[in-house]
Parts: sequence; C-alpha cells; structure tokens
Amino acid sequence: MIGRLPLDDQLDALRGVLSRNDVLVEVLERSAALGLPGWYVTAGCLFQTVWNVVTGRPPANGIKDYDLFYFDGDDLSWEAEDRVIRRGREAFAGVPAEVEVRNEARVHLWYAEKFGVPCPPYGSTEAAIDSFAATTCCLGVRLEEGGRWRVYAPHGLSDVFNLVVRPNPVLAPRSVYEEKTARWRAWWPELTVLEWP
Repeated sequence: MIGRLPLDDQLDALRGVLSRNDVLVEVLERSAALGLPGWYVTAGCLFQTVWNVVTGRPPANGIKDYDLFYFDGDDLSWEAEDRVIRRGREAFAGVPAEVEVRNEARVHLWYAEKFGVPCPPYGSTEAAIDSFAATTCCLGVRLEEGGRWRVYAPHGLSDVFNLVVRPNPVLAPRSVYEEKTARWRAWWPELTVLEWP
C-alpha cells in the first residue's frame, strides 16, 4: 500500500499518479510559464486524481476545477488580482477544464462574507493551504527549474493514498467540511470520512 511506504517512495508515487492526469500536467506546465510568485496548483485536482487512480477510475473523474494559488502581498487590490486572472484565462485557453486563479494574500478581504468566519491574513500560499477544511486537502505542487516537482504536504501523504479524509478545524466551519465530504462521498464511496471534532 502506497500510504505505508517511506516518504521518499510516496513522493515518487505521487508524481507517477498525478502524471497520469493529462489535464493536471498541462495545468502545471502552463502555470509554471506564468511565473506567479509563490504559486502552487492545489486542492481537489491533486488528491482527487490520487483517489481516482487508487480506485481504478479515469484520472480526471469528478474533478470540478483546478486551483492555482499564488501570493502577491504588494498589491491587494481586486484590479491587480483580476489582471492575473485574465492572464490565466489566456494561458489556460484550450485546457479542457476550469482553472481558478487566486491571490491568497487577498483571502482575508472576502472570506468572512463568504463563509461567515473571519480569516486572518495569510503570510504565504503555504499558510493558505494549511487552512483547508480537511488535512487530506492540504497539498500543493508546482514545477520548478529543470522540471523538478516541489510538493507541499504539511500533513504527509498517507491519508491521501489511503482514502482517509480527516478534518482540519483551524479555519473553515464544520458546514464547509460536511458539504465537501458529502460531495466527495458521492464520487468516491470508498472514502473513510472522519467526523468533525
């Protein structure tokens, strides 16, 4: 079982599994070309690709969108983020999926209105990834010089490979976790979803 392998082997397995999703590989390559500060492709497109491969489904099955996070604290205006979003639209033209580009330095400006709880300002893209509703979701990948994959996985990879969804009650409310896990269970009934504490 991949989730029980040493971490180096899990990282190799992660790259091998994610590489089977052609859309994801294309998004990673085009994201790298944008040159955004502190960027990662993150969230569902990563762990759901793993779930698909582990359960014998097509790699892109059930993936709603591909999230591209970056961090630019120098200009927190909507106009600056919108310029990057429009650049992203051009960069991802022809990719058969929706790619959502977001500046994580701005999240605290709109989070409370959308989710009903305040969000302190993040200091990095990694800090934003740390606050996802489930630890299993806390995963980011980017391509660096020479095609090297940089993987950010603060909670490791075992739960991802073992189809375990574990709550991460640091920011998102319980309702967000329960809504997401209900949607995921519909696509991947093999998941073990742990209860909110």
